[in-house]
Amino acid sequence: MKYQTLGRTGIEISRITLGTMTWGQQNTEAEAHAQIDLALEAGVNIIDAAEMYPVPPRPETQGRTESYIGSWFARTGKRDQWFLATKAAGPVRMKHQPAHLRDGKTHFDRRNLTLALEDSLRRLRTDHVDLYQLHWPDRSTNTFGQLGYRRVEDEFTVPIAETLEILGDLVKQGKIRFVGVSNETPWGLSQFLNLAEQTGLPRIVSIQNAYNLLNRTFEIGLAEFSHREQVELLAYSPLAFGVLSGKYLDGRKPQGARLTEFDRFVRYNHPLAEKATAEYVTLARTHGLDPAQLAIAFTLHQPFVASSIIGATNLEQLRADIEAVDLVLSPDVIAGIEAIHAAQPNPVH
Repeated sequence: MKYQTLGRTGIEISRITLGTMTWGQQNTEAEAHAQIDLALEAGVNIIDAAEMYPVPPRPETQGRTESYIGSWFARTGKRDQWFLATKAAGPVRMKHQPAHLRDGKTHFDRRNLTLALEDSLRRLRTDHVDLYQLHWPDRSTNTFGQLGYRRVEDEFTVPIAETLEILGDLVKQGKIRFVGVSNETPWGLSQFLNLAEQTGLPRIVSIQNAYNLLNRTFEIGLAEFSHREQVELLAYSPLAFGVLSGKYLDGRKPQGARLTEFDRFVRYNHPLAEKATAEYVTLARTHGLDPAQLAIAFTLHQPFVASSIIGATNLEQLRADIEAVDLVLSPDVIAGIEAIHAAQPNPVH
C-alpha cells in the first residue's frame, strides 16, 4: 500500500479508501466484515461511511452501514487501526435525498448536527470520528451532476459560519478530530476556509467529490484549492458506479450489479458516457491493462487526490481495485487518456 499525508493534518492515510455504501443493501454484515478484513490486510487504513447509507437510502435500511462497521470494531477491537470518516446528511433539496432522517429536518444547525453525530457514534460503537464531513451543502447549488446554475433563494439555510462554529464545539468535545466537506463548490469551500482563517474555527482538511475519467470537472475550479490550500480530494466514484470497468457496455446488465439493480443511478448512464467508456476500455486493453484498474490509477495519478474511494460488492472486485494503487500509467497511456478527454470532455458531471 502507498500512503499520503492528508492535507495539513499530519495523518498518513492510504491512497485507497474503503467505501461502504453498499453495505446493508447489496452486502450482508458478514460480507462487510470480510471486506474490512481484506482491506486492512492490504494496508488500507481509511474507511468512509455516511449516516444515510446504504444507498439507495431507505428508512428500513438507514444506518446499517455504520452499524456493520461498529459491529466489526466491537468484534475485533481494532478501531485504532482505522482513520474513520463518516458524513452528516444535508437538507432535502432533491428528490433522491433522504426525507426520512429526523423527519426531513436535516439542516446543519446545532440540533441536527449533534443528533446526527451522536447517532453515528452509537452505531459505529466509538467515542469519536476522525473525519466528519458535511455530505452536501445546506444551500441550493449544483450538486450530484446538476448543470445550468439557477438562482435560488432558499426559504431557510444555516449560515456556514454557524455550522463551522458547531463543528468547532464538537471538535473541542473530542467527538470529532477533523472536518471535511463533500459535494461542495469552489464558492462554498472558499467560505469555509476564509471563516476558519478569520475566526480560528476548524479548517476544512478534505473535500469528497466525484472524480473519474468521465467527470473531471473537479479540475476546473477546485483543483487549485487542493493545491494552494492543501484541501485534498477524497475522490468518490473513480469507476463511475462501475461503468468504467466496461461491464455495462453493449447493453449488458450483469446480475447483481448496481445499475442493474437500481434505476435511480442515471448520472453515468447515457450514450455519451457509453461512447467515452468504450474508448477508455479499448485504451486499457490495448496496453494490457484492466479497465477498472486504469480508471482508479488515473485518479491516483492526479496530485490533488489524496485517496480514491473504492466500493465493491465482492472480494474479488475489492482485491483488484486495491491492487490498482501499484499501477503506474505510462506516458503513452496518459496521452491516450488526454486524447479521449479532449475529444469528449466530461460527458457526465
